[in-house]
Amino acid sequence: MKSGGRWRRIASQIGRSSTVWAASTLTMLVLAGILPDFRLTSNDGESATRIAVTAGAGAGVFGVLSALVWPVLVRLLLLVPALVLGLLVFALNGSLLLVALRVNPSGQGAAAPETAVIVAAVMSAVASATGGALAVRDDDAYRRRLYRLADRRRGSGPASPQTPGTVFLQFDGVGHDLLHTAAHTGLMPTVARWLDGDTGTHRLTPWRTDWSSQTGASQLGILHGSNHDIPAFRWYEKDTREVMVCNRPTSAAELQRRAVERTRDSGLLSADGASRGNLFGGGADEQALVLSVAARRRRENRSRAGYFAYFSDPANAVRTVLSFVAEVGREIGQSTRARVRRKRPRVSRGGLYPMVRAFATVVERDVVVAAVMGDMLAGRTSVYADLVAYDEVAHHSGPLSRDAEKVLARLDRSLALVEKVAEHAPRPYRIVVLSDHGQSPGETFHARYGLTLGDLVRAGCGLPVPRRAERTHSGAEARAAVRAALRRPVEERGERHRPSRRSEPIVLASGNLGLISFPDVPHRMTKEEIDARHPALLTTLANHPGIGFLLVASAEHGGVVLGAYGAQIPVADLEDGKGPLAPFGPGAADAVRRTHGFPHTADVMVNSFHDPDDGEVLAFEEQIGSHGGLGGAQGKPFLLSPRALSEPVGDGEDLVGAEHVHQVLRRWLTEANGPQVPVEDPDEDRQAA
Repeated sequence: MKSGGRWRRIASQIGRSSTVWAASTLTMLVLAGILPDFRLTSNDGESATRIAVTAGAGAGVFGVLSALVWPVLVRLLLLVPALVLGLLVFALNGSLLLVALRVNPSGQGAAAPETAVIVAAVMSAVASATGGALAVRDDDAYRRRLYRLADRRRGSGPASPQTPGTVFLQFDGVGHDLLHTAAHTGLMPTVARWLDGDTGTHRLTPWRTDWSSQTGASQLGILHGSNHDIPAFRWYEKDTREVMVCNRPTSAAELQRRAVERTRDSGLLSADGASRGNLFGGGADEQALVLSVAARRRRENRSRAGYFAYFSDPANAVRTVLSFVAEVGREIGQSTRARVRRKRPRVSRGGLYPMVRAFATVVERDVVVAAVMGDMLAGRTSVYADLVAYDEVAHHSGPLSRDAEKVLARLDRSLALVEKVAEHAPRPYRIVVLSDHGQSPGETFHARYGLTLGDLVRAGCGLPVPRRAERTHSGAEARAAVRAALRRPVEERGERHRPSRRSEPIVLASGNLGLISFPDVPHRMTKEEIDARHPALLTTLANHPGIGFLLVASAEHGGVVLGAYGAQIPVADLEDGKGPLAPFGPGAADAVRRTHGFPHTADVMVNSFHDPDDGEVLAFEEQIGSHGGLGGAQGKPFLLSPRALSEPVGDGEDLVGAEHVHQVLRRWLTEANGPQVPVEDPDEDRQAA
């Protein structure tokens, strides 16, 4: 029986290979008849039989080279970033075709280099489509085909099929209410089926972010159990005199190191885990497109090795590059229509943004999904992957735009594919989908008031502001406040006084959260110190209609929240629904109190205006869909979990903060017999030695 099964598999493989070869041969013949610079004959011409033999030989040699030489080329180029490698695909694939024509046993055939690129791309796509269509009907072949899509190297033996593994898919920026609506309107049919009444396999739970509602704070808390001292997406640290940015590789590596040091644990994925497309590794052995690893240039840096298996199939690479080009064209068309129709709100979408969007919505998605499928087929215990497509598009097109809706539909298709692959995995898998934050709509602070937060701060400090800001109503108000506070005119144009850079404030933006730091003062300044130095600044900011509230330290009260019309509430006395925090909903007071206790909280924390009726906030960055502070959908992400897992929280309890989410996910891994391995204490190791 075993021998018979083996011969049937061999015969099936030969049949599939022959069919793919025939399809490739036919494709080569058709292209030779269409493209003027591609021929399968000598200059004197050949018979039809000779041409067919030449095409068959060329297709066969090209197929062999693609199977044997292409993986070697990709391994040699592993140090090349994924985007660059994707763009090199056409040239490399075309070169293989030229080699195939040169070594063709028939001795015929030639193509111009640019034509060879086109022919190779079309043949790879046809071969992939034909092989895929045939393999789908054969479960074993389908499984082997998917298995090749990702790196399968493992440090331990195969897992027991009886022990379920867990896949965590992060839909970056997708809020709870948005997902619920998309499921019920049919935009995301896979999610809708999972939530379908009594027959649904999953439950949908909202959770509440910290004040810093952005990927850096949320994902660090989720993967490593601590997001302590992450006040925003970017902030200035006075002790090191550096600006930390969550999506900068060096900053991500440092934040991960601090979290591990604080928790004494390497992360959620430390037991046979894989991290794909994330800012942080989570303690995983296998990592691909992980930012915190990208900062380390050591042999164990495997962030780029993860996409080897995907690009090792030239058809995958060609398909991704073609989709990349199509997405660039789609973005240019959509942004052009928005400008022609004078759609509001609107931000600039030129420059490199079309390529950035295409990378997020095509390359990152394809590579990460392929890596997740490979992890599942390899039987890994836990996988955490971030799909950033929606977040990127929503920032520039709006969280409720048609552009963003199309991305949601594609995310649902990716989810369906992962679900399908789970059927072929060597162990059962529980698929958990979650988000790190939502997105709140609204125009930019600059678009509404004609000046940036930095302009307003400079005006409040009595520093020169750009002419464009001077002419705005807000700029005039700020200058008037300065005159009244300082009892002297603000410096006019033509005066040459320029304060030193050390005395100028550093103003940073994280969505609708602004941070103001005075770098020449080594400690966090108090309200009293700021008032003595810049008497008009805090009043100017607190009374501006685009600002919701301020947080500053206080020598008298420890810390205070400031609002319009002289509102001043000590941090210890903050209550939800009262004072300046009233529009920001439940949990705002605790979130502000927690951030106030961080060592690197800015001298002045500024949260923009928020309209609870329409959910609008005003971003201090050029984004019409933003997150990073308090207000609206940005602070209400979701957790979509299988009913086979225990309830995330008990009845009447709220799921609050990324660290709480980490505890829930860790509990689920423990329930599935996937205990995590804590980091060894180096001090204890030295003592034992």
